[in-house]
Amino acid sequence: MTWQPTPRTATARAIYEAAEQDRASRPERYLLKPSAVLDRLAARGFHEDQFATGWRAGLEAFLRSADEEGRLNAVGARTAVQSAIGRLTAGAKITQWREENPARADVPLAPPIVIVGGWRTGTTFLFRLLGSDPRLHAQLPAELAAPWLFAESAPNAGPELSAAGTEMLHTLNPDMAFVHPSGPTLPEECVLGMGTDMRNWGFTSFMRLPAYAAWLAGEDFGDSYARYREALQMLACNDDRRFVLKAPAHTAELRHIAREFPGAIVIQIHRDIVATIASGASLFAVYQSTYSDDVDAVDVGCRQADQTELWFRRAAEFRSSPDRDAVTLIDVDYRELVDDTVRVLEKIYSAVDMPAPALDEFISDYHAAHPRDAHGTHRYELADFGLDAAEVRERFALLGGSSFRP
Repeated sequence: MTWQPTPRTATARAIYEAAEQDRASRPERYLLKPSAVLDRLAARGFHEDQFATGWRAGLEAFLRSADEEGRLNAVGARTAVQSAIGRLTAGAKITQWREENPARADVPLAPPIVIVGGWRTGTTFLFRLLGSDPRLHAQLPAELAAPWLFAESAPNAGPELSAAGTEMLHTLNPDMAFVHPSGPTLPEECVLGMGTDMRNWGFTSFMRLPAYAAWLAGEDFGDSYARYREALQMLACNDDRRFVLKAPAHTAELRHIAREFPGAIVIQIHRDIVATIASGASLFAVYQSTYSDDVDAVDVGCRQADQTELWFRRAAEFRSSPDRDAVTLIDVDYRELVDDTVRVLEKIYSAVDMPAPALDEFISDYHAAHPRDAHGTHRYELADFGLDAAEVRERFALLGGSSFRP
């Protein structure tokens, strides 16, 4: 038996039907063409010379893949267009703010804590747990989307806008609430604030974009990470907390983390590779079923395994590179994180050279505020995605113990 999406509610079906009707009456708003996106940006007062370096190639690769391979419904097509508009706009806004505030643009950053690892390895739990320490800064969705607004003061509208988006997403696909709880007050991973040049691994998680993913694999993300550092510097103008950063996608780009954030404490979480890929494939399938009516579970499993192998191979290569010496690398086993969270936190606070809070109380308070499985239970099997456990273990064993632990 293969994975199947949960049937849509009557409310969700009505929204999807309305979107299809809107696409029929206003097709120009759903066109996955660079010219259509640029026309809409020009109508908002943005022009090509304002966007981040390298944006055109990224926009073309993303939209071409979404158009030809994405199998997108109207909601998905609209989301792809809005994502492109949002990221290009953010790049222009960040550049504009830096030009207008040169004396404040390059505020020094304390070396951040950076959490990496495969999908579904406990990165979100550790990230949000550390973010509950008032001395640490785990970014909220509004900060990631529009850091220039927070360079002066936190806008009152940010949380409300984020809440509206989250409510709509959970209405369209209630499974999203338990595969990845989200909301305006829950810190989110860095990819939401990256990709102003349209190079963003995060896009490949919520849409079927094989050609775009292949294109990303050959791209250099150096400029992307430099621009992300600039966005963090904007947030640091009025907030001196040390950043906690998190994204599975950082696993593939650790050399850029090392170069842009020297001295960073990089925590890589390792989980059984079969559970990692099975859970990641389930996550991708749920995400993509929001934006497509044609999600092939076997296809999702194949792409998830390929992406995981690429990321882990690059993480292993980083460990033997000169850039490795620019960061402190801490390996954490998923079972240890779950079963002995206190010990894991002791290692991290020691590496960061910060006094640890009263850890038992700190962890208990977090669990009380964020009970596990509050929205449901995430269940998955590797076979649901056309993958065989023995074959997966053999394939990933070639990468060595530096990239995963069975």
